[in-house]
Amino acid sequence: MSLPATASGFPRAPLLAAGALVLLSLAAVATSRLTGVGSMHYADASTVTEREFLFEDRPDGSIAILQARDRAEVGRAEPGTNGFLRGTMRGLARERRRQGVGADIPFLLIGRSDGRLTLVDPGTGRRVDLESFGPTNAAVFARLMAPHDATDRKTP
Repeated sequence: MSLPATASGFPRAPLLAAGALVLLSLAAVATSRLTGVGSMHYADASTVTEREFLFEDRPDGSIAILQARDRAEVGRAEPGTNGFLRGTMRGLARERRRQGVGADIPFLLIGRSDGRLTLVDPGTGRRVDLESFGPTNAAVFARLMAPHDATDRKTP
């Protein structure tokens, strides 16, 4: 018994098989996401350095990068530059607004023993593993890890 063709003359059996494959794939992904089965999780390398920063928009369109403890400016992203930094911080700021979190909570930049960098927003719980975006983009934030004075916090 064969299934009739569609109005365009294409056989229905391959269409039904493709639809079943799509549904089966969606069910497998949903099951993996809900149960954690099949997903891989790796522990973070130990923390070597932590720095806390505030990012403030300036009237000229630049973004001032401030040390959280004393609000000393350690960097500035001029208008039209630092697209990765701007995009990353825009996304984190959007999540803060969505969750009703204020801008006064500093972001935490963590340097790991394996050389990776993680940007964490303690206000929302979001984190960005910066190495995922390539060495050039991670280097934008790596420059912020250079010590600016003797009180920077190092973790043994």
